[in-house]
Amino acid sequence: MPDLTGKTIAIIAGDFVEDAELTTPRDQLREAGATVRVHGPSSDPIQTVEGDTTPKQKIDVDGTYADVDVAAVDAVIVPGGTVNADRLRGDETAQKIVRSVLDADKPLAVICHGPWVLVSAGLADGRRLTSFESLADDLRNAGATWVDEEVVVDGNLITSRNPGDLPAFVDAIGAALTR
Repeated sequence: MPDLTGKTIAIIAGDFVEDAELTTPRDQLREAGATVRVHGPSSDPIQTVEGDTTPKQKIDVDGTYADVDVAAVDAVIVPGGTVNADRLRGDETAQKIVRSVLDADKPLAVICHGPWVLVSAGLADGRRLTSFESLADDLRNAGATWVDEEVVVDGNLITSRNPGDLPAFVDAIGAALTR
């Protein structure tokens, strides 16, 4: 992992986020020197889960989605978890964040069920993406080319399939932040 000192990353997530998909990038990017802040739908701690159903831990947030200033961050991460991703895709502020990150040509890293927010934000069309396999039809129907690969980098958009892909996902985020 390259030295990420001076880089600021926002993670947007809510209750029932897949624990490893939030904590692994958060912790590894912090270890590399980045400032990583977690933003939720409210100021309440968010409940993480494993495999969508097993509660893991409560994570304190550093602010709400509305507090994310895309101009002040170097990247945004969207972890999965089916319920978390379903709620994110219906949240106008979350959609605005992902649109703004891509408009600003900054890295946007989305894993597992997280790409649902790309579909709802109108950002999948013409992109080469991966995701949890059950989203393949959703992404194709939204105009994306879906592939079954551990990490896909399409411009400044990084996608991965599941927690098993976290090493490649985190490495791709680190590489994108040092280009």
